Amino acid sequence: MAINKLILGDCLEVLKTLENETVDLIYIDPPFFSNRTYEVIWGDKGEIRSFEDRFSGGIDHYIGWLKDRIQEMYRILKPTGSIFVHCDYHANAEIKVFVLNKIFGSNNFRNEITWKRNFTKKGSQFKMSKLAQNTDTIFYYVKNDKAYFSTPRINGSMEELLLRYDKEDEDSRRFKSEPIELPRMMARENLIYEYKNYTPKYGWMMVREKLEEIDKQGKLYFTKNGKPRRKSFLDEYGGSEADNIWLDITPVGQNQSEIIGYPTQKPEALLERIIKMASNENDVILDCFVGGGTTITVADKLNRNWIGIDQSVQAVKVTEFRLNKQQNLFSKPFTVQLHKYDYDTLRYKDAFEFETWIVGQFGGLANSKQRGDLGLDGKTRENQPIQVKRSDGIGRNVIDNFFSAVQRFDKASFEKNKSEQKPIGFIIAFSFGKGAIQEVARLKNQENVIIKLVTVEDIVPIAKKPTLQVEMQDLGKIKELRQISFVATGQSEAGIEFFAWDFAYNEPNFVPEILLDKTGKQTYLFKAGEHKIAVKVVDNEGLENIEVIKLKVNGEVKRN
Repeated sequence: MAINKLILGDCLEVLKTLENETVDLIYIDPPFFSNRTYEVIWGDKGEIRSFEDRFSGGIDHYIGWLKDRIQEMYRILKPTGSIFVHCDYHANAEIKVFVLNKIFGSNNFRNEITWKRNFTKKGSQFKMSKLAQNTDTIFYYVKNDKAYFSTPRINGSMEELLLRYDKEDEDSRRFKSEPIELPRMMARENLIYEYKNYTPKYGWMMVREKLEEIDKQGKLYFTKNGKPRRKSFLDEYGGSEADNIWLDITPVGQNQSEIIGYPTQKPEALLERIIKMASNENDVILDCFVGGGTTITVADKLNRNWIGIDQSVQAVKVTEFRLNKQQNLFSKPFTVQLHKYDYDTLRYKDAFEFETWIVGQFGGLANSKQRGDLGLDGKTRENQPIQVKRSDGIGRNVIDNFFSAVQRFDKASFEKNKSEQKPIGFIIAFSFGKGAIQEVARLKNQENVIIKLVTVEDIVPIAKKPTLQVEMQDLGKIKELRQISFVATGQSEAGIEFFAWDFAYNEPNFVPEILLDKTGKQTYLFKAGEHKIAVKVVDNEGLENIEVIKLKVNGEVKRN
């Protein structure tokens, strides 16, 4: 199973292709049952199709739509796996009773987590008729009792901790003091003993041996009035255990650095807690409603493997850009699977890498050798040779050479395929010239030899990437800075979805400062010096193009 992969498509169809019991943790934040047009966030064709699909009927239709998908998730979840389903008041009761209890069993229900997602009261021009809805529900189910679980701990803010740990010892270690002798209502005669000239009236909280151990650790001290207390050091504080009410994770709107312009974006802290709670490093995390990409981004940061699926091109591409932004030397590589592949990317890809990939896509076995292979790049599972040509207009000479190589490769297999009227081999290329086509026809008609010519587009869908042009205009100085406006224009038969901008481009790493630009228009302030700006355009198939602009800003603006 391919992991660390973003997949564009209907999650139901993609889930059907995944193997049984291969995923450790699933988190999904499916579209809520609000049946409102504001559920269409990205606005691209894939998302609109999904919206129409799930809301073509009432609540029963929605539950059926979700149940089909969660049934597939149950199949691919490992026996030790867990699932977290994020929902709200519109359908949380139905989701629990008619979907999760039915599929996972009520005995595998673990928690109904309540997350306070909104900390601000919304005003209204109308008289309120009910309490504000400020929470979401996250249902937590396991596949069986062997599921991994680690209790999350809450540290609180540093400001809060400093107020609680309000003392310092001679080594400048902050601590708080706690009682170490029993109150009257818990008096224990067997724990009343003298220690360092002090005898508590109702007894110590522990036996002498334990008290001596605490004292040796430097965690016992006496106040000015002679009362014994126990020290708890801040640097040893591991946090308090979390329960099912999560009030400490602030929404994205209060963490400006995370905002990407996705209205229902979840905070990274929320997914970090869930992923750490129910998985280990190198486990496989699945999110098949990727949305703004937070699950995948956090899973990647936490050294988990992952699979992300979404029907929206924009969701997939935004997630890709977020991953690129945090990639470093130790990051695992990932792939993006779109509906169509860019012709130029495939056509000018590394030759050996392309050969291996396209043979695999064809269902064959790639040749690991690069020399002494008679020019053959793989074989089918029936041992029929495959040759790959990463070019267009393949001529007759390729057919002649292939025909000769196939006979030398395996003479017995060649004769057998010929006598059974099966292809003696396959040639894969971007296109074939008239001479190649004629020679293949002659071999079949006159020599009873079948060679199959297969175009790359017969194997994978191909499209041309969008075109891109960027114009700029100097708007003059603002104090010591130069203000420049940019207008990007993209064209694609599929339609343009959005632009992304990196105003400090360090090739080849595209780290967008502006992630979702629907207009292609930006204005930016530059200091004097040389600058490199990169803009990407993404079309409705998910294909992209990039233009890099080099600027020199001094008394005037010069574009190189």
